[in-house]
Amino acid sequence: MSSQTKTAPTPLPFVYQSLAGAIAGMTELACLYPLDLVKTRFQLQVNPPKSPASTLRSAATATTTAATTSTAASSSNYTSMIDCLRKIVQNEGATGLYRGILPPMLVEAPRRAIKFGANEQWGFALKKLFSLDRFTALQAGFVGSIAGATEAFLVTPFDLLKVRLQNRNSQIYYSGTFDCLRKTISQEGIWTLFHGLEATIWRHATWSGWYFMTINSFRTAFPQRHNTTKNETMLRTFIAGTIGGTLGTLANNPFDVVKSRIQVQGPGVKKYGWALSSIATLYREEGFRALYKGLAPKLARLGPGGGLLLVVFDQVSGMMRRNHFDQEPPTSSFPTAST
Repeated sequence: MSSQTKTAPTPLPFVYQSLAGAIAGMTELACLYPLDLVKTRFQLQVNPPKSPASTLRSAATATTTAATTSTAASSSNYTSMIDCLRKIVQNEGATGLYRGILPPMLVEAPRRAIKFGANEQWGFALKKLFSLDRFTALQAGFVGSIAGATEAFLVTPFDLLKVRLQNRNSQIYYSGTFDCLRKTISQEGIWTLFHGLEATIWRHATWSGWYFMTINSFRTAFPQRHNTTKNETMLRTFIAGTIGGTLGTLANNPFDVVKSRIQVQGPGVKKYGWALSSIATLYREEGFRALYKGLAPKLARLGPGGGLLLVVFDQVSGMMRRNHFDQEPPTSSFPTAST
């Protein structure tokens, strides 16, 4: 058959994988960033604890001035995703929805390049090491977790700046990204930029593991037919990515909440430290629901965002295969190491 005479699909070179991942990530960020801002505002909003008032006062003393400002009076607290968006526009203007976008925008290209490229390269290395033709869902998830952990080392400093800028009333303390960077380094030292690294590793490894594992499981359970149209392929890709993004978000949200709490802390006594102990503190003081603060806007972003990410990556990498390598893309060009 004619399909047998075509060049067999081979892994895209790392540079092309990275470029496709960067384009996909930038597209997703530009479209859905306001939901990330809302997520962070909710994560930094402290619930009235079930403990006595004295415990509340001592807990409040241990948090930073910025965190305390962001959680001032309950009457001004955000009550829903729509309420948060409305108050941000009302109090900070429409541009407030994109406050803090510069740090993630600067790191988005190399970040997604590392995620997709590392998943691809780790995957082929492990396949070669263990003489595997295909990964099981668990193996795909393991490779994805390694890729996510790799990504976390680059992301942490940019994420810290983003969280501090996203904090409510942060414009009182920081005029912008570079002012935040300057003040953080001058007042707390350069290594402060890596506060929350361990929690970030947990967050990214968990999300990426579930994301890649789910995509692998979906495509194994629902194999694509030979006569599938382009639109059907894109819909399948979007569904797989959306399910993966949703499950990854449900799994990693507690790590995301404590990461935000850790990174917003300023000089002085640190209430939140290691990720697991911080989760225990949060659960003890604010209850189980506090571990899933910001879940609604995060799901709204990373559910369909995961689908959008996958669709854009598939389309860009497929275009690269056709135009630069004279190949037809495989059933899905993403992630070839995991399927």
